[in-house]
This record gives sequence, structure tokens and C-alpha cells, in this order.
Amino acid sequence: MKSNFSPIIRTIITMILGIIAIASLLRINQPSVQKGQQEYIVFFRETADLIKAKYVEPIDEKKLMESAINGMLASLDPHNAYMPPDAFNDMQVQLSGSFGGLGIEITIREGKLTVISPIEDTPAFRAGIKPGDHIWMIDNLFTRSMNISDAVKRMRGPKGSTVVLTVIRDGVAKPIVFRLKRDIIHIQSVKARTLDRGFGYVRVAQFQETTGMEFTNALESLKKDNEGSLKGLILDLRNNPGGLVDTAIDVAGHFVGGGLNDGLIVTMKGRDPSSKKEIHASVSKKELNYPVVVMINGGSASASEIVAGALQDYKRAVIVGTQSFGKGSVQSVIPMRNGAGLKLTTARYYTPKGRSIQVKGITPDIFIDEAETGKPVKKDDGEFREKDLDRHILPPDHKESGKNKTTPVPHSPADETNIKDYQLSRALELLKGMNLLVKENESIWHR
Repeated sequence: MKSNFSPIIRTIITMILGIIAIASLLRINQPSVQKGQQEYIVFFRETADLIKAKYVEPIDEKKLMESAINGMLASLDPHNAYMPPDAFNDMQVQLSGSFGGLGIEITIREGKLTVISPIEDTPAFRAGIKPGDHIWMIDNLFTRSMNISDAVKRMRGPKGSTVVLTVIRDGVAKPIVFRLKRDIIHIQSVKARTLDRGFGYVRVAQFQETTGMEFTNALESLKKDNEGSLKGLILDLRNNPGGLVDTAIDVAGHFVGGGLNDGLIVTMKGRDPSSKKEIHASVSKKELNYPVVVMINGGSASASEIVAGALQDYKRAVIVGTQSFGKGSVQSVIPMRNGAGLKLTTARYYTPKGRSIQVKGITPDIFIDEAETGKPVKKDDGEFREKDLDRHILPPDHKESGKNKTTPVPHSPADETNIKDYQLSRALELLKGMNLLVKENESIWHR
């Protein structure tokens, strides 16, 4: 019979081995480590040896060491993770744009497995999973003690197989049960169409390996459909959780640089000198100076905030929608010797004008809510964002204000095929007005 004290002892072991792992990183044999630190490390090693020798059940040292690493990372901000070889491979597959599963971006918030956003045209999206949903159970297992890697592994699976998610949603009295059938998630990162003659629309759902090329092709296709040129463009980054920064730089590079400015898109600053860098536009062919409107909301995070921030700083676009998520931290993915990967926060992002994105996010130039309510739109609209996550790192200029956190109000992504997209309608009206203003200015100039 298993001991009732097993979970407590496992927690102690995790903490001890975490200290041991930290010790190995500190290289305790080096003279730079203080004597007091060495004494503590020796104490914890002795305790770990006692546990390994006398614990009531045999110990799988590999699992315990992975738990120790997870314990170390759990004391940092929520975007750090140890990925065993299979999870590391899954992450690389996802960024390539095709994988088997449900199509949900998740994080840990207040110790709970929480949805950032469902990915468009996936089983989760079609079933009605919403940002801010707390995934309470996966099949018959509670998620309270699961890390993100474990949860992703349980939700992934062969096409056609079934998984049951039990979700707790703010404002709903009872848990909601979703019986979902897994599918191959082919993420088409870029979609484009003409909204009105001369006015194009490009939706970027996520920044993947092929996004830069897809975006270039989308622009060329729109021009071809509109007699060779555009009067204006809407770039939709709503519910875009980010992805590969390099491809986000490619997208922003179509509008930044080329003599209009120095082409700086984002600056990274961290404690390690190697993490400090400036990234400039690499795309040589620039778009004509037609009006651009960028749409964001509380699901726009990381790389999508970099694009919106750069275009806003250079006044190359008008940003509309609601406040973005506020994930302005840089995660470096470091391959390990055993085929695993370590995702570690190493720096913060800054816009070209030096604004930190972390926690603050990007503030729209014009606030437009997701649905017409007849009420003024507030800057703090209650959406779930980076500031609501446990242990989030703060921007360097942050001062504690003592304000209470907002209660998240889930918003579902706009489904353009089923409901009227109020934000998009307003954005198109704005774009047409900007186009008229440009024409008027040109008319005055040529008089």
C-alpha cells in the first residue's frame, strides 16, 4: 500500500534536487562560490542521499531530476519550461505549421491551466473554447498539478481520437464539458482577401516558418486583384499569440525602413550581454506609403505586439482594437545534450522608441470593442493578459501601484463567416477615411 505522505515527500525531493541542479549551474568547485553556499549545497546533497536510500519506494532518478528542473523553472516567470525530447520535438513540429491535436494556446495562470486563445479553424475553435477558460480536467485527470508540457502531451494525439476537456468559465455556474475529436492541425498562418475595391485585408494567425513568404505572396495577390496597387491595407493580428520573431520582422519589414527610417524594428535587452541586440528590417522591397490599419486585442501577444509596436512608433499604421496581451519577454530555446530543450526567459522586448511591451502591451490609437455595445470602450476592458499571470516579470520602469487585478472576461475570436465583425467594419471605415485624407493632401500639394 502506498504511503499517504508520498506527495509531500515528492515535493521535498523536487525542492532538494532543484537546489542540487542550481548548484551544478553555479559550478561549486569554482572559488567564486561563497563558503556558506557550499555548506547549504552539501546539506541538501546529504538529505537527497538519505531520501534515495531510505524512501519507502524505489526512486526513478531521471523523473525526479526532471521534476527538480521543473521546480526551479516554476519559481521564475510562467514562460519558462523544460521540454523532454518528445515535447521539444512537438514544439518544433508546431512551428512548422502542422501537428495533431485540438488547436489551443495555453498557459498557467494562478496555478490553473488557462486558454490564451483557440487557433482558428481547429476543433477547439469550432467547439467554442474561449480565451480565459480554465481547463479543469483532461479526460478524467485534474490539471491542477500539470505543467504545460504534460497538458499538451495529453491533448495531442492521433487524428480521429477523442479527448474530453472539462472547462470552468467565468460567469458560468457549472463546468462545461467538451468532447473533442483530434485532427491534424494545419495552421494557415496568412489569409487575405479584398474587402472593397483597392482595400485589402490580411489576417496573420500565428508567426511560423513560412509566414514571411506567405505574407509577401498575399500582398502580391491583393495587388493583382486590384489593378496592380492598393489604396489601403488592414493587417489583422487579433488573437495572434506570437511565434517566430524572425518572421514577424519580415512582416514589419514590408513597411519599415527603406529611407523612411533606420529600419529598427525591435530591441532586446537582458542581463547576459549576448542577449542584447537590435533587429532591423531585412526585407528590401517596401510597400508604397498607402494607409495601414493594424487590428489587435487581448489575444495579440509577443511577436504580434512587436509588429504593432514598430508600425505605431514610426506612425506607419493606425492601431485599433483593444489593449494587447503584454508579453514582452524573450524566450531562448536552448537544446540540451539528451535531445531535450530548455525554454528560458533571457531578455525583454522594446519597440523602436524604447517602450517596453512587458505587462503594458500595445495601447491602440483608437479603441474599438469586439461588439457594438453603445457604451464607451475602456482601456482596461477586463481581458485576460500577461499581467494576470502568476510570477510575471515586470517592465524595468515599473512601480508598484497597489491596484487590484481585473477579472478576466473571455472574448471569443471573431468568426467572420457567422457573425458581423464590428471591429473590422470600423477599421475599414477608418481606412477609407485615411485614404481620402491622403488624396486631399496630394491634391493640395500639386496645386
